[in-house]
Amino acid sequence: MTKINESNFWANLLKKIIRIILKNLGVRTRPPTHHQHVVPHEEGWAVKGEGNEKYTAIYDYQDQAIKRAKHIASNYGSDVIIHRKDGTIRDRISYK
Repeated sequence: MTKINESNFWANLLKKIIRIILKNLGVRTRPPTHHQHVVPHEEGWAVKGEGNEKYTAIYDYQDQAIKRAKHIASNYGSDVIIHRKDGTIRDRISYK
């Protein structure tokens, strides 16, 4: 291994280790995606931006939440991820 390749190897390894440590500490290591999730909520259905703690909006019906999530995702050029009542993903719509 040449001196340059060896230093690149160690630099990349160090970056990976730092990323793992930060991720385990709950620090976001990637730029925000702006993906919008339609998730079940105790009051009906909610729209929640990926990585956000708070809900964007809460609706009585899933189709209302999907409409709002589509509007937001189309503005950002991101995705809408639609969940079922049990939390599993049922559909994904991309606006990229």
